[in-house]
Amino acid sequence: MTLRGERMVTRLSAWIVLTVMFFGASGCIDEKKVDVARTIHPEKMPTMRSINVSTLISDSGVTQYKIVTPEWLVFDEIDTPCWRFPKGVYLRKYDRKFKVIASVAADSATYFTQIRVWRLDGNVEMTKAPNDLFQTQQLFWDERNQKIHTDSFMHVETETHVLEGLGFISNQDLTDYSILSPTGIFPIDRNDFKQDQ
Repeated sequence: MTLRGERMVTRLSAWIVLTVMFFGASGCIDEKKVDVARTIHPEKMPTMRSINVSTLISDSGVTQYKIVTPEWLVFDEIDTPCWRFPKGVYLRKYDRKFKVIASVAADSATYFTQIRVWRLDGNVEMTKAPNDLFQTQQLFWDERNQKIHTDSFMHVETETHVLEGLGFISNQDLTDYSILSPTGIFPIDRNDFKQDQ
């Protein structure tokens, strides 16, 4: 065998010895298994997160709502699937001619997708055309039954009255509503406000 051949055999032998040592040594290493599944909590992790959202929602080809929110979290893998809007939400409702008929704003909101119920929290403000105003701290909107309700304090301003009290129930168009425990009904004349300005 030539000198060159001996060097090749020596290198090959050294490579085989190093390979055996490496795999032999790695077999002796105490491996720590990481249980990734234990650190994942589906109820705390959204399946989708969108930021700075402005979108239109249609039904049967007719635009019905506009949603504007800084953050939209979708939780599909929890017991009660929902959408969460932790940084606030603004909803606008349209009629069939794309005219705004109502709007809702809240500091935060949750929409329970299976039962089709909205829970609006913190500085909830609804407006209904032409200029009725509804304010409360928490409000529930049941889309399936087309009802709006709250047990919280409610402030309502219409063209002719200011109404206040605890508890509120209404149809979703805000055309047939009542305050369950009224604390005040104050007649107003909007013309007085216009003359002062």
